Amino acid sequence: MTNTNEQESINKIHERISELENVRALRELVDTFSLLADQKDVQKQSLLFTENATVDSYINGQLTSSLKGTKEIGEAFQNFLNLFETVYHMNGQHKVSINGNNAVGTLYCLVDLISSEDGKKIKNSSAVQYNDKYIYENGKWLITKRTSMFVWQDRKELNQ
Repeated sequence: MTNTNEQESINKIHERISELENVRALRELVDTFSLLADQKDVQKQSLLFTENATVDSYINGQLTSSLKGTKEIGEAFQNFLNLFETVYHMNGQHKVSINGNNAVGTLYCLVDLISSEDGKKIKNSSAVQYNDKYIYENGKWLITKRTSMFVWQDRKELNQ
């Protein structure tokens, strides 16, 4: 039989393990989002959102699109990704705060999009800050709100 101090210590260890598992699961969620974007697998990518999720995008502080629901999000993502031959995300730091079945997080990401224009390869680069809200539903974390802040953008012709 354990004493009260030992039980408290065991409970704290279990809480810490649970927190670390959730932090890891949230990181896997945002990394999977980026990988699926790179693969242009919007069908699987849409499953990472709650059914009534929202995605708002801002460029230079101005709202450029506001999407609601997985159908609208999926269609818009597909139409956008179809414009590019190559899509490449490089995720950086990801800071999360978990409160029960809800969490918020900020992810920094560099995105390169390669297209062809008049026989030339054009690289569009963006630094994006994703501010997310997550919810734990049916045994997994999902994105319920994503605010995409495009911090800077660069466009140039690639040397071939």
